[in-house]
Amino acid sequence: MGVVVLEFNEENRGAKHCKTLLQEKKSQQAKVEEDGKHRAKMSGLLGGKPFALGPGAKEGFVIVRKNDVEKLTTEVMQLGEFLPRVLNRDLIEMLHKAQGAQIMKDQLAQEQEQLRQKCLHLQSRLNAVQTECQKEREEKLLLREQLWKSRAELQQQSDFCSGLGSAACNLLWSCSAREDTVTHWLADGKLQSFLDVAAQTLDSFISSLDEEVKTEDHNSQEWQFVLALAGTITNIAAVTCGRDFLSISAHVLLNTLMKLLELMKPGVFPKLKVLILMALYNVSINVKGLRYISENQRLLPLIWTLLDCRDWEVCLHSLRLLQSMLLEEDVLLLLGSSVLDSELEALVSKLTSSVQPSLRLAAQQTLEDLQALQQRSVHVVTG
Repeated sequence: MGVVVLEFNEENRGAKHCKTLLQEKKSQQAKVEEDGKHRAKMSGLLGGKPFALGPGAKEGFVIVRKNDVEKLTTEVMQLGEFLPRVLNRDLIEMLHKAQGAQIMKDQLAQEQEQLRQKCLHLQSRLNAVQTECQKEREEKLLLREQLWKSRAELQQQSDFCSGLGSAACNLLWSCSAREDTVTHWLADGKLQSFLDVAAQTLDSFISSLDEEVKTEDHNSQEWQFVLALAGTITNIAAVTCGRDFLSISAHVLLNTLMKLLELMKPGVFPKLKVLILMALYNVSINVKGLRYISENQRLLPLIWTLLDCRDWEVCLHSLRLLQSMLLEEDVLLLLGSSVLDSELEALVSKLTSSVQPSLRLAAQQTLEDLQALQQRSVHVVTG
């Protein structure tokens, strides 16, 4: 068998590469057996000694059998004949498309990685926001619990203050029934501060009036407090020096009393209405006090409304206040022509048939005063 030394240079690399591609189709086991037989033959030709290149031999040469070279040459020629048929334009376009698809795949993978990083960032922010939200929720629950405790404490303090105010004002109400007590209060100079507190308290009570309240709660500390406060003011106004002081230095309190009387709905708080009407009547005994309350344009319509109340005591003290206002010389200038309205006279006339003697008497006297005022107004016009 001939042995050919084949130079492994650049020209033969393409052939060897093609041969390698073809040999990959053979079984690995057959290649191993063939290589074993070849080594045995070469060893026999060389007398059992390993083959070595001569002194002048160049590296880059290998020993190949002649049959293999011929076979390789044949295969190379076949590849040279078949490759142009295989590597046509469609295949090249397909390769270009595959390359473009690979590039697109890489771009999509890159975009997917960017989206994944963005998703991780958003997830991190979400976790931070959820942690902060949970912290705020816990703080809110803590603040709500503190608010409940503060509200309970405030209610306790309010109940205590109402109870203390009720007890103190009931004592003042009892003490103010004595004329010398009111005189001492004025002499000590402490009455003004008390009246300021009373005005603030009544104004606060006005703000807390509930539309659903129909009748007063006699067991309420707040109700007892306000009632005793109004009773004390009424007793102060019953004393000459007291109503003089109220007429000059307590206009805020008088305005608050008239406002409270206006805001209380019909049928609600009749006892408080009676005390306020009595206080205003006592103030009207003073000339300056009568002029001041008569200047309030809403007072006469308010009295008009109270005369139609179902509680006879409210009607009685409304008549007395109206009767006191009719005694003012400039009543027509202060109250206007509405005091001569026939509906007002009819309403007062209706009360003259009341079953309550005191109310019936007060209505008769007020009706006479209204008729006398009408006659005076007629004389003024004709004169």
